[in-house]
Formats: sequence, C-alpha cells, structure tokens
Amino acid sequence: MHAAPDWDQVHTNFADRTAPPGPYGTAESPDDWLTTHRQTPNGHLLDVSGNAMLASLTSGRPLHLMHTTLALDAIRATGELHGAAGCLVGALYCAPLTPTASGLRPHNLGAYLLQTKADTRTLVLDIRPEHPAPAKGLNYLRLGGIHLDTYRNHRSFLSAPEDHHLRQAAVRRVRETAGFLDLLLADARGVRTTSPTAFFHQLAAAVPRFPFLGYLYFEVLSEYLCLHSTSAQTKAYAAAGEMNNHLYKQLAFAAVDTMGRLFDLALFNPDHAQLTELIGRIEPGLALGAPAYTRLRLPHLFACAALGPGQEAGTVSFKDAAADFDSLTTAAPHLAGQLVFREMRTLPRYPALFPVFEQAKATSVYDYWNREEIAAPFNGVLPKGEIGFNLAFPRATVTAWVAETCERGLLHPTEQLDLLPVPRLADLRGTALGRAAFPAPASHTNSPIRVPASDSAASTA
Repeated sequence: MHAAPDWDQVHTNFADRTAPPGPYGTAESPDDWLTTHRQTPNGHLLDVSGNAMLASLTSGRPLHLMHTTLALDAIRATGELHGAAGCLVGALYCAPLTPTASGLRPHNLGAYLLQTKADTRTLVLDIRPEHPAPAKGLNYLRLGGIHLDTYRNHRSFLSAPEDHHLRQAAVRRVRETAGFLDLLLADARGVRTTSPTAFFHQLAAAVPRFPFLGYLYFEVLSEYLCLHSTSAQTKAYAAAGEMNNHLYKQLAFAAVDTMGRLFDLALFNPDHAQLTELIGRIEPGLALGAPAYTRLRLPHLFACAALGPGQEAGTVSFKDAAADFDSLTTAAPHLAGQLVFREMRTLPRYPALFPVFEQAKATSVYDYWNREEIAAPFNGVLPKGEIGFNLAFPRATVTAWVAETCERGLLHPTEQLDLLPVPRLADLRGTALGRAAFPAPASHTNSPIRVPASDSAASTA
C-alpha cells in the first residue's frame, strides 16, 4: 500500500495556485507553467470557479455522471459495477452530467461518447456524497513512481524469464533513444542543442522505440489545443465551464489510422510537417504555434515524468543510465516505472498478472481517495471532463439507472438498477486493451469465461 505522500505527488489540486513539485534545474518550474496556462484564452477553466466539473465536485451537492458500457446484460445479471485500469487507475470511467428542466445534459465529452459509441448502452449514476471533495485530479503521466514500487513489491509473481525480459527491455529502450532523451533533458534545462526541424524528426523516430513519448507528445498537444483554442465551438463550451474535448479527439484519430480499434497513444508520432498540417485541419490559427509550444513544453513534461521530485535534472545522463536496470532506477526512477508498466503489457501471461499488479494500484488509490473524500476522481492532466466513480467510497449514496438519449441529446433515466459498486477491476478481456491484445479463447463446457460487469473507455494510459 502506497503512502499518502506518494499519491499526493501524482494529484494536482486545482483549488491551489501551485503544482506538484518537479525536478530541480529545469528552466521553468511546474508552477511557472501553471501560471502560463492560467493566462491562456481558456486558462479560467483551470480554476474551480470557471470549470463546471470542478465546481460541482467541490460543492458537496449531488453528482450526476454517465458511463457507456457494452456489458449491460452482465451488469444486470451480476448486480455489480467494477472498475477499469487506465488514466483513472481503478475508477469507473464516466463523464459529467448537468441536470436541466428537460433532462440530463451531457458534458461535451459525454456527448462525443454518445455520438461515437453506437453499440453501447448508457448508465446514469446519481452520487450523493456526505462532504465536499477537493479539486484533486490524478495525473497518470506522473504515475512512474507508483508503477515502479508496485513492480518491486509484486516482483515475486513474475517468472525469472519474465522479470529478466522486463528489465532488459526497459534498458534497451533507453539505450536506443538515450541521445534524444538527453536532448530532452537539456532542452528542459533551457539548453537548445538542435534545430526545431531536427527535434521533431528525432521525436517522430524515437516514439516507436520509446512509446511513452507518444503519450507525452499527445498530452502536450491536447493541452495546447484545449487552452489556446478560440473557435466558436470552444467558446460555447467554455461559456458552460467545459474544455473542448473534440479538439484532441480529432487530433488522435487524424494522426493514427488505427485509433478507432484501440486508442493507443504509443502510435502517436507526427513529424514537424505532419504536426502543422494536423493542427491546421483542426484550427488553422493554431497551426504555426504548435511546434514552438511543443518544443518548449514536451521537454519539461518529460523531465517531470521521468525524474522524481527534487532530483537534479542536470546530473542525469541516459547514456550512463542505460548500463543496467538498477542504474536506470537510480537515475530516473519514474521513467523506469513507466517502462516496466508498459513492457508488462507485452507479456503473454499479462492477463494472469493484470489482477495482481493493477489491482494493487487500484486498491491503494481507493484508500487515498477515501481518506481525501474523493468520491469522483478525475483525470488531472487537465480537468477536461474525464471523471470516474470511486467504487470503494463509503460515504455516499449511489443510485444507478439505465438511460436513453432523446433527439435533443439529453439523457433520461428509464430503469433503476439495484447495483453494488465493487472495488475490483473488471477482467482485462472486458477492456478495450484486453479485447484487442488478448482475445478471449474459445469457451469450453467445463471452463466458462466470465464476462465482467463493466466496460472501460478505450484507453491505454
């Protein structure tokens, strides 16, 4: 079980004017970037007063969330709700709803899900907490320390060849990209060592060998679009206290042909020309500024994700750290954790290991959320609407309904369900990642396959 300070480091409290600490020696601190972000056209959406989701969470009033699922029959049959791993670690992935006189209005993220997930059914959760929640969101990019500790604490569940593979694969990825990783740290310290065109060429080439960079790259551009967009659609959503989720969804699906099958950010690697063209398709006025923003922001985000808080960025060399796994964990413990976490997904036995390693993290974060009065955790990379239900929360009453969508796009509860929230992750094969990477074997008479009573969003975070 991880201590509260460990989880504090991966949560951002948007009610504060400070960010979680990062490494020393960077040209800008996390607080500097937070100040910069608050000064953007949509920076007011980082404040509790300006963001409808944050205001709702901290009000102590009832929360209304929607969850799309492929497993309604299984949910009815078992009477249980399970969580899913991903950017919310173990929560039930949802989007906010706003009660109106005519029905429940989905947040624009929820409206997007309703439009694009035609084969799913929708649940509505009415959550009535006893106390207001803090505006604390979980930043999955900062989970490296949690991943590493979980690996160390449960290493005995791995066979010797599996453990050797994980460690060697992590070191190999660093060794193959050490020059670019060192360039990122130099840029984070304000030392420019290459041209913008060369930077993006190296970035695009590095992502296939170092997939975690794809996640960082995508989140930088999502941040850029959500905070800087001035389109009519973005302004309309901002007037309702919402970030425009359509922007980064368009970006992801335009950049990677297979995103419709699995939302896999490890494949996100546009080069300089492609980046400008992609952003130009979404909002032409932002195209020219995207490379410059990425060049500044990505190195800083990498430094914060790779190194522990308080480490000195100027003392780390990835060429030296790639000597062996122990050297890597000393030099960049959080990056080592991110690498091990992602390499584990490639193991043939991952479906059997998933309940051990991922449930351990989920149980630990449930405990943190309960202590912090967090009934509905949210993705704190940005408070853009990705919110979940803490299935372990003991101080709230929860009512679940099946809902239908009317022609105006509003949700209307039609059938109340008698459900028990269970703080346990659904089976891996019930998630988008599991269905894509580990298809269920043919069932046999004496070994039925249990369908999990939950379905996650297509997220591989």
